Amino acid sequence: MRILICDAEHMISEQVTQYLQEYFLSKKYEMPELVTFSDGNALLADTGRKDIVFLDTESPGSDGIEAGRELKKAAPNVLLFIISSDMQYLDDAMRMNAYRYLSKPLDKNRLFENMEDAMKSYYLLNSAVTIENKGVVTTIPEADIIFIEAQLRTTVVHTVSGKYSAEKTIHSWIKTLHSGSFFQTHKSYIVNMKYVMQFNQGTITFYAGRENAYLSRRKFNQFKEAYFAYMENAPE
Repeated sequence: MRILICDAEHMISEQVTQYLQEYFLSKKYEMPELVTFSDGNALLADTGRKDIVFLDTESPGSDGIEAGRELKKAAPNVLLFIISSDMQYLDDAMRMNAYRYLSKPLDKNRLFENMEDAMKSYYLLNSAVTIENKGVVTTIPEADIIFIEAQLRTTVVHTVSGKYSAEKTIHSWIKTLHSGSFFQTHKSYIVNMKYVMQFNQGTITFYAGRENAYLSRRKFNQFKEAYFAYMENAPE
């Protein structure tokens, strides 16, 4: 794991670094790589992995909000913490889908609580599955799966990057998938609620114009309840 901290105030960067070190030590987690920057341009120029970013809204160079927008474009799954002493930036942070908004002065207990949520989201986002077909094994992020469709004795895995045929049954996939965002909507379909745009008694439509999936009538109410519950508690 790699965590980046960008704040114009050196004291704040040191404080965040110290709190994060204390958090990981207290949880007995492997210590991540902690990297600090004093301005948004330097942060954006960094070519390394970005798992979690703490970003000051008033960083010099590319301001924090603009840097945050650019970060989310380049790495949509980055967990972005916005740090500010001014609540006027809250709406901007929400619009860019920031993970959390932390006010200055920083509260260590609140940071620890938010890191607990962030770690759960991180592991969900980075959970991977393997797909085997005709001797070729492919590993993909579980979070990239849009839906899985049964076809005869195999399945087709529809992802954000394309389709993969798998020598695996729908029943096997149910046991394999760890995220609570998956739901079997039909004997031949498992869908990731994260990508659902709309549904009715029969069809589920996904974002980005993907193919549709079937929703059986007898599972409509159950899926509806599960979907609303997921949307209320979905990782940000």
